[in-house]
Amino acid sequence: MSQTTLHYIYDPLCGWCYAVAPLIRAAREVLPVVGHGGGMLTGERRKRISPEWHDYVLPKDAQIAALTGQVFGHAYQEGLLRDHTALLDSEPPTTAVLAAEQSAGRGLDFLDAVQTAHYFAGRRVADLAVLEEIAREIGLDLPAFQAAYECCRGETTRAHFTQSRALLAKVGGEGFPTLALERDGHLAVLDYDPYFRDLAGWQRALQAHAGNVETHQPAIVS
Repeated sequence: MSQTTLHYIYDPLCGWCYAVAPLIRAAREVLPVVGHGGGMLTGERRKRISPEWHDYVLPKDAQIAALTGQVFGHAYQEGLLRDHTALLDSEPPTTAVLAAEQSAGRGLDFLDAVQTAHYFAGRRVADLAVLEEIAREIGLDLPAFQAAYECCRGETTRAHFTQSRALLAKVGGEGFPTLALERDGHLAVLDYDPYFRDLAGWQRALQAHAGNVETHQPAIVS
């Protein structure tokens, strides 16, 4: 049987990527998942928290919470989103995800922890000190993580962004998150919206697409 892989094109500072975090955890129980960081808030797109940003994201976060059940913490809503010195920069946390993958094969675990740190605990995940704290918290060997971070930072991370965006264009994705299933060399974008509150159904759909069960769930959209 050929292997089926789920490709997850994400950004650690994307609210809808936080929304699909439970789907990614569920998917990892049934098939390989590969993460691809797209660099949403990098370079000139980096942002300082501002009153305008606070007012822009709160309604969107409320929409995500209502649809998916994901919880946005008080420390994020009333702490981080009111801290006008905080920088939103996707590059450091993405470098850290790459470092966690390189040093321990745990990139997606690290991404999950970064999303919780940002959206629930209101921590500054663009700060290296915070990223190192997260590495310790999830049980990574800190010196190995630090060495991998140095190896992955800068041009290596930016090349990863370029590759991820090329994949996004190849599959016809419209932004973050995009989930694409690869089987026998063919890629198809998946519609995950029906499964936010049906993780078992999502797993059955993925297993069906992988050929592991007979009942097919209609998740492929292109």
